[in-house]
Amino acid sequence: MLIKLSLLVVFFAVMVFIGLYCRRHTTDVSGFVLGGRSVGPWLTAFAYGTSYFSAVVFVGYAGQFGWRFGIAATWAGLGNAFLGSLLAWVVLGRRTRIMTQHLDSATMPEFFGRRFDSRRLKLTASVIIFIFLIPYTASLYNGLSRLFAMAFHIDYAVCVVVMAVLTGVYVIAGGYMATAINDFIQGIIMIFGIIAVIAAVLNTQGGFAAAMDGLARVTDPAVSDTPGVFASFFGPDLLSLAGVVVLTSLGTWGLPQMVQKFYAIKSEDAITQGTVISTAFALIVAGGCYFLGGFGRLFSTPEAVAEGGYDSIIPAMLSGLPTILIAVVVILVLSASMSTLSSLVLASSSTLTLDFIKDNLIRDMDEKRQVRWMRALVVVFIAISVVLAIVQYRSNLTFIAQLMGVSWGALAGSFLAPFLYGLYWKRTTKAACVCCFLFSTVVMLANIFVGDYFPAVLQSPINAGAFCMVAGLVIVPVVSLFTPAPDPQRVEQIFSCYRRTVTVAVTDSIGPRNALEKDGKTH
Repeated sequence: MLIKLSLLVVFFAVMVFIGLYCRRHTTDVSGFVLGGRSVGPWLTAFAYGTSYFSAVVFVGYAGQFGWRFGIAATWAGLGNAFLGSLLAWVVLGRRTRIMTQHLDSATMPEFFGRRFDSRRLKLTASVIIFIFLIPYTASLYNGLSRLFAMAFHIDYAVCVVVMAVLTGVYVIAGGYMATAINDFIQGIIMIFGIIAVIAAVLNTQGGFAAAMDGLARVTDPAVSDTPGVFASFFGPDLLSLAGVVVLTSLGTWGLPQMVQKFYAIKSEDAITQGTVISTAFALIVAGGCYFLGGFGRLFSTPEAVAEGGYDSIIPAMLSGLPTILIAVVVILVLSASMSTLSSLVLASSSTLTLDFIKDNLIRDMDEKRQVRWMRALVVVFIAISVVLAIVQYRSNLTFIAQLMGVSWGALAGSFLAPFLYGLYWKRTTKAACVCCFLFSTVVMLANIFVGDYFPAVLQSPINAGAFCMVAGLVIVPVVSLFTPAPDPQRVEQIFSCYRRTVTVAVTDSIGPRNALEKDGKTH
C-alpha cells in the first residue's frame, strides 16, 4: 500500500507542478486553447495518442472485445494504429493545420462556422459537442474506479472526485500546453506500463505459447461451436469486429478533441515526424491493450462476467499480479484517463465559450474574459460529468463500451464527413453538413431510447456509430450535389491557403543557368 500511495503522490505532484509552470502560456485564447500553435511533434503525437486511449479502451473495450472476439480483438488495435493514427495524420494533419490558421478558427464549430459562413452551423456543432462529450467523460471515471477498488479498496465516489479535481487544477492553470506536456509524461508511462503488464500476465499462464494453447481450448456454445475460435486471428464474428475497427479507428477523424491537436502543431516538418511517432505509440498501446484483452477468458468465467459485467474482466486479469505491477497498472490507467479527460474538458469549455457564449450571449468579450470563462466552464463540465458518473455507477445504467459508443457515434458521425469534405472539396455545402449532423444525432439518440426496434446488427451503439460515420461519407456529397453551390469567390479565398507564391532570390556566378533557363526560355 505504501508503494502504491507513494507512486500516486509523486504522479499527482508532477501533474500539478507542470500545470502551474505553464501558466505563462495561458494569457490569451490562442495560448490557453492551442498553446500558441507552436507545439512540437513529440508533444503533439503523444497528446493525440493519450487522448485517444483511456480507461475506456484499457478496461472497457479491451475487456469486452477480448471476451467476444478472443485474440482477434488485436485487429482493433492495429486499426487504431493505421486508420486512426497513421491515415488520420496523413489525410487531415497538414490541411487542418493550414486551413484552421487561415480561417483563424480555434475549435471545430468555429471551423464549420467560417468554412461555410454559417453562425447556426457553428452553434449546432457546439451544442452537439457539449451534450455528447459528457457521457464519454463519465465512462472514463467508470473504468478507473474498477482498478482503484481492486488496488486500494477506495469508494468509487472518492476516486472520481480526486481524479476530477487534480485534472481540473492543471488544465485550469496551464491550458493546452500543460495538457500536452503532461500527456507526454503520461504517454511514456503508458508505453512501459502496457509492455510490463502484458509480459506479467502471460507469464502467469506459462508464457505466450501456453496462453495461446489455453485459449484454443476455451469453448462457449453461446458464441461459437468452432473449436479454437478464440485463438483464431479472425475470431467468431468478423462482421461485428469490423464495426468495432471502424468505430474506434475512423471515429477519431471526427472527434473534436482529437482533430484539435492538428490545430496546434507548429510546422509541416513536425506533422511528418508526429505521424511516425503517433503511429508507433498506437501500435504499442492500442495493440497491446486489445491483445491483452484477448486472453480474458483464461481469467474469468461466463458467470463472473454475467455478474460483474465486461468491465470486470481486466481487473480480474490483473488482481493476481505483484504489488509493484498493480501500482504500475493504476498509474498507467490513471495516466490514460487523466490525459483524455483533460482533452475533453478543454475541448468542451473552449467550444462553449468561443462558439456559443461569445457574441451570442455576451458581446465584446476580450481575450482575458474569454480565458476566464473557459476556466470556469472547465469546472462546470467536470462537475456535471462527475455527477453523471456517480449516478451511472450506482444505477448500473450501461457498460463503458456502450457509453463511449454512443458518444463516439454521435460526434464522429456528425462531424467526420463534413470536416473531411470541407478540407478537400470546394463543392461541399452547408445543407449537407446540417443533414449529416441531424442524421447521426437522431440515429444515436434513437439507439439509446428505442434501440430494440433497430435491425439486429444496429442495436449495438458501436455498430450504429460505425454506420453513422460511413453513411455520412455518402450523405455529404449526395446532398451537396443537389443543393445550391457555395459562393465561388468565397470558396476560392478559403482554399487559397493551400497555394502560396514564393519568391526566391538566386545568385549565379559562373556555372550554367539551366536551373532557371532551358532551351532559351526562362522557367
